[in-house]
Amino acid sequence: MAQYLNETSRTFSEYLLIPGLTTKECVPNNVSLKTPLTKFSKGQTSDIELNIPFVSAIMQSVSDDGMAIALAKNGGLSFIFGSQGIEEQAAMIRKVKNHKSGFVISTANLTQEHTLKDVIQLKGKTGHSTIAITDDGTAEGKLLGIVTSRDYRTSTDGLDKKVKEFMTPFANLVTAQLGISLKEANDIIWDHKLNSLPVIDENNNFKFFVFRKDYDNHKDNPLELSDSQKKLIVGAGINTRDYKERVPALVNAGADVLCIDSSDGFSEWQKETLQYIKAEFGDKVKVGAGNVVDKEGFLYLVEAGADFIKVGVGGGSICITRETKGIGRGQATALIEVAEARDEYFRETGVYVPLCSDGGIAQDYHMVLALAMGADFLMMGRYFARFDESPTRKLIVQGNYVKEYWGEGSNRARNWQRYDMGDTADGLKFEEGVDSYVPYAGSLKDNLAITVGKIKSTMCSCGTTSISLLKEKAKITLVSSVSIVEGGAHDVIVKE
Repeated sequence: MAQYLNETSRTFSEYLLIPGLTTKECVPNNVSLKTPLTKFSKGQTSDIELNIPFVSAIMQSVSDDGMAIALAKNGGLSFIFGSQGIEEQAAMIRKVKNHKSGFVISTANLTQEHTLKDVIQLKGKTGHSTIAITDDGTAEGKLLGIVTSRDYRTSTDGLDKKVKEFMTPFANLVTAQLGISLKEANDIIWDHKLNSLPVIDENNNFKFFVFRKDYDNHKDNPLELSDSQKKLIVGAGINTRDYKERVPALVNAGADVLCIDSSDGFSEWQKETLQYIKAEFGDKVKVGAGNVVDKEGFLYLVEAGADFIKVGVGGGSICITRETKGIGRGQATALIEVAEARDEYFRETGVYVPLCSDGGIAQDYHMVLALAMGADFLMMGRYFARFDESPTRKLIVQGNYVKEYWGEGSNRARNWQRYDMGDTADGLKFEEGVDSYVPYAGSLKDNLAITVGKIKSTMCSCGTTSISLLKEKAKITLVSSVSIVEGGAHDVIVKE
């Protein structure tokens, strides 16, 4: 007969943190959220450490190069989605690694034959009022001029007016040559009272914009996650089918860390993938694996060579694996068991394998609970999908701004390489994710600052100033359904 686990499968919402002694040292400015990403031996440190414990999910609707750049600037890391062609994914990796702080690759570009109508539509789509005019309308074409909102008047200019009739032509532009430092570029901006400075190569091909408004922003990213060459750190999702072709391409493109993307990672396919990567590349290529929900799954993947383990099956907001297949486990229960296995493994071997909690985060305080229960960092999809930097469209639905958000197990993603069981190659048999909307929330940086502030404040209330101390000192209690109701506003009429 089947093996029965008598312990109830619990979620984060069923727990609360008990306050600890808040000393005078426990203030938010003293809290460090630095955390290891990949495994390391006792007495050493991880080769890659996050400055905040957040990574964005390996999803089409969340993690492209734009999200990767924004999140790395704020101390976290994105795993660029793997449900796309190998070269397309490698190109996204290269864009992140080639990004230079302050040097912006233009996403608003037109040719001189476009019209004012095109300018207005592009501005509405991208939100950018500064548009590069190139010979082929791309971000790397020969620069012919720029258009800003000062170059036209919608009240008097006809919508069919050609861009070449009102743009600021190249001859009248102040430009800089590729290779200029950010300080030198900012000096030119200030000396010439510019709002933007185009950077071109020796053939006048457009490369970057440097904006006046970004001057202060560079000082606002003290947690930027970068490598020894000051390039942003970026991850990439892989699958267990085309890894022999995909992994070398991603490594050559500059990916700093990989992660096998699967709703169920306790499989021989993941073991074979890990063993191939370690045999071919050794420890210089870091790769995470998962997802698992118990000790047995954790040990299986660690012994196969995983550098970190993702925990969680069926807890994501768009995941319906539990409904569809009856497979999964409450995220809190899964994380507690795997963390105990991780700590036992560390005591026995001296090797610490970081855990990534993936799914089940509905409230910001759940993040602190996950860290206290043993997670080293959190992977989130819905949280990041709400922001300007996610790759999906912003729409108005029933009078509210929303952004599209779909699961990798949905028909929209068509990600059969992730969910199929390995025996055929004729596509997704059924869905394990939904296609949905999430409320639009604005910029990543602004929202992340609020979330990080909440986390630090909660950690101070627990009497801790680091994630390692939180794991050691946190006190956690189960709550009843009545207690959950008591925790919100009750017995009052809340003003609108």
